[in-house]
Amino acid sequence: MSDLKVRRVKFDLAGDDIPFNWHPQRPAFAMQCNVVSFFAPGFEKLIVQSTREALPLMRDPEMVDEATDYIKQEGQHTAAHLAHLRALIRRWPGLKHTMDEVIASYDRLLATKPLAWRLAYAAVVEATFTPYFRVFLDHDDKLFEPGDERISSLFIWHFVEEMEHRSSALRVYDAVHDSYPYRLKTIAGVVKHLNEMLKIVGDGFREHVPVGEGGEFADLVPAGVTLRSMAAVWRFNRTHAEYDTTYAEVPLREMIEMFVGLVRSQAPDHDPLYERLPDFAARWFRRYDEDPRAAARWYSVGVGEIAKRVPDGQGDVVDATSTA
Repeated sequence: MSDLKVRRVKFDLAGDDIPFNWHPQRPAFAMQCNVVSFFAPGFEKLIVQSTREALPLMRDPEMVDEATDYIKQEGQHTAAHLAHLRALIRRWPGLKHTMDEVIASYDRLLATKPLAWRLAYAAVVEATFTPYFRVFLDHDDKLFEPGDERISSLFIWHFVEEMEHRSSALRVYDAVHDSYPYRLKTIAGVVKHLNEMLKIVGDGFREHVPVGEGGEFADLVPAGVTLRSMAAVWRFNRTHAEYDTTYAEVPLREMIEMFVGLVRSQAPDHDPLYERLPDFAARWFRRYDEDPRAAARWYSVGVGEIAKRVPDGQGDVVDATSTA
């Protein structure tokens, strides 16, 4: 039996007032999360289709069960982020072009790259999520709670589920190909592709979101996964001291732990299963089990109250059966 749980959460994203900069005091963090929304549909389509292709090659029935639940969770994430993107596109229609460009780039990988490479891509990227997202969840009071609760609740749900299926992408890859040297060789191609995606998204933000409506923060999207790009973002922050940086008030030891974890995530003997998890994730799972509806308004809605805020049939409803 798989330990993964497929959760269907109703997020209140049907309105026309979803902000682009949903965390006004920390726009750098808001932009990071917006980038996740633009990446998610294409990346998770790559995961879902590649894992489905891999299922007949798996010999362990328990691994098949885990892989099946894993792609159902990813299908939920796709649907939720598409709801977020639709809300942004209603206000800034040009962002549809940006979304389409990102999805088309992932479609090209599906069409041109062998299965082993695509599974390795997923394993490489997903292995980084636990150390990366752990810092966010360890400091939810600074990074999520002060922002627009509709959006912050969506990202909290996504990130805690990444903790739950933290080993699944690597386990799927190992079940089908199980070659560390091959996975290591894919990292350069993965970074190159992510750099291309960051350029598409950053350029799209600059082109389609006006200054004064959040477009001025497009320069907070790094131009690539490089030290030079990160330094450019740091310089932007230095000239806008009125805003907190993403990691303001995060202790240095936690930042060091994150960077060490990102490097260690690609080591040959690394298994994300044994990563330290944020205490917040356990609290989130417990509360969800008490009343799943609370997940959509994490900070303001008491247990049972979400039904009054998001009536059945309203908002964007996530349904894995239509996307996974």
